[in-house]
Order: sequence, then C-alpha cells, then structure tokens
Amino acid sequence: MTKFEIEEKIVAMLKTVFDPEIPVNVYDLGLIYKIDVSGNGDVSIDMTLTAPNCPAADFIMEDVRQKVESVEGINTATINLVFEPEWDRDMMSEEAKLELGFL
Repeated sequence: MTKFEIEEKIVAMLKTVFDPEIPVNVYDLGLIYKIDVSGNGDVSIDMTLTAPNCPAADFIMEDVRQKVESVEGINTATINLVFEPEWDRDMMSEEAKLELGFL
C-alpha cells in the first residue's frame, strides 16, 4: 500500500470521529492540521479543538488515536494537540458549514 493510500484511509477514519457537541466530523471541521506517515507505519497527527477548554478533548483525541491505529499498515499513532494557528470556522469544509448553517 502506498503512503498516499494509507493517508486516504486515515482521512476516511478521521471522518468517523465526531465532537459529541457538534454533528460534524473532526476532519470536515478543519481540526486536523497535519498527517505525517513515516515509512515504518508510525503516524503523527497535529490537531486542534474548536475551543481550548473543550470538555471532550481526551475522548476525541483517544478516538482519533484508536481509529487511526486500526488502519492497515499503521503501527502507532501520536496525536499532538496544538492551538497554533487558532481554529476558526473558516477552516471547515463547505459541507460542514452547510450542515451547521453557516452558508
């Protein structure tokens, strides 16, 4: 499987992770800043949250880690929580904006 195919599978899994308070997945919300897949199957993901004090932060990050590690070819997933740049709703996909009534 190529690195690109693995990244596509990771994105597909990320689209199954939801913030319990928002009916849109973390990928379409624009919370995933970087996906870095190494040659040995280790993944590093930089992600943020809609708010720094998000009460579901631990749940969301653990859900991301578990789902990414379930992708074929992945050994470990490291989830890095970052707040630079600060998230805003312009980072959401068009579908997410439509779903949440921002369009």
